[in-house]
Amino acid sequence: MKKNNVFELPSMSSALSLLGMATLVEDLKHENKKISEQAARTILKALDCKDSYTFGHSMRVGYFSLVTGVEAGLSTDEMVELELSAIFHDIGKIGTPDAVLNKPSRLTEEEFGIMKEHPVKSYEILREFPHFEKIALNTLSHHERYDGKGYPQGLKGEEIPLAARIILIADTFDAMTSTRPYRKGLPYEVAFEELLMFSGSQFDPHLVKLFIQGMKKEALKGEKDFFIPLMAKKFVKDAA
Repeated sequence: MKKNNVFELPSMSSALSLLGMATLVEDLKHENKKISEQAARTILKALDCKDSYTFGHSMRVGYFSLVTGVEAGLSTDEMVELELSAIFHDIGKIGTPDAVLNKPSRLTEEEFGIMKEHPVKSYEILREFPHFEKIALNTLSHHERYDGKGYPQGLKGEEIPLAARIILIADTFDAMTSTRPYRKGLPYEVAFEELLMFSGSQFDPHLVKLFIQGMKKEALKGEKDFFIPLMAKKFVKDAA
C-alpha cells in the first residue's frame, strides 16, 4: 500500500488473511476437480450401460496409453491428463445411434460419417467440466493422423497433441486385437507389425516404438489385469 508517498507492507493480519484466501482458492480448485472427476465417472457408467464393449475398450485404451506414457517419461501431471483423455476418448459415442454403434458388419459411407462425429461430441461433453480443457482437446484430436489425413481438423505431426497421438496408437491396437462378432482379433505381434507399417503416415513413429517397447515389458509381467486409477479398480486385459 502507498501512504504519503511511502510504500507500506501489509500488516501481519492482512498477510495472514491473504494467505488464508489463497489456501481457500486452492481448496476450492481441488474440490471442483474432485467433483468434475466424479461427474465424469458417472458419464462413463452411462456409457457402460449403453455399450459395454465401448466402455471396456476405453479402459484398455487407457491402460495401453499409460504404458506408452511411462516409456515416454511423462510427468505425473501429464500421466493424469493422458489417463483421463484416453478413458474418455469415446465418450461422445453416447450420442451415436445404436444401429450404427452396434452394427455387426462394415459401416456404409453414410454410417461412417455419423461415427466420425464422436470426437466432436466427446469434446463438447468434456469442455464443460472445470479442469478438463486439455482433456477435451485431446479427445477431439484422437483421430488425427500424423500425415495430416485424419479428422476432424486435419492436424499434422506435432500439431496434434501428444496425448492424442498416443491414444490413436492405443485405440487402433485395441481395435485390431479385440475379437468382435464379425472377426477374430489379431495376435499382438501381428498388430505390432501393422503399427510399424503405418508409422510416419497414420502414427507418430517414435511413439509407436515406445508403445511396442512398453507392451513387450508388460507381457513379461504375466499379469491378467490392469489398474485404472480414476476408476479405482482392475480390469481384465484380454478383450476376447
